[in-house]
Amino acid sequence: MLSKMSKENLELLSYTKIAEMYLKENKKTMNTAELFKEVCELLELSDEEYQDKIADFFESLTTSKDFILLSDGNWDLKVNHSVKIDIDDIYEESDTEEDVTEDDDLSEEDNYDDDYTDTSDDDLIDDDYSDLTIVDDTELDEES
Repeated sequence: MLSKMSKENLELLSYTKIAEMYLKENKKTMNTAELFKEVCELLELSDEEYQDKIADFFESLTTSKDFILLSDGNWDLKVNHSVKIDIDDIYEESDTEEDVTEDDDLSEEDNYDDDYTDTSDDDLIDDDYSDLTIVDDTELDEES
């Protein structure tokens, strides 16, 4: 139990670990402010320390895999909640995705970009290089 732990032992724990233990012991959900207030009371932190550290505590809760923020704004442990998946809903969704008719498909003409224009190889030649010629190895050796 948290209340029976010494302050020295509590100080060895992270705020989120203390919050996790608190929620587990008390079996109730709490908002960020209430939960951190309990953590601060257990650690005997001042109101100033509470104000300085509550934002970091909130960030720790949101990034922890152990906590879940409920729709009412209260925090609880994820282990207390399960995700219910209705297998029939999954099959209904996949059936509706396959109900696309051929009329909905684009014609082959619609698949081309309207701005596309055909360019020949001549158009691709850069004028700055038009006066260059190809030289083979023997011609290079003769010049050396």
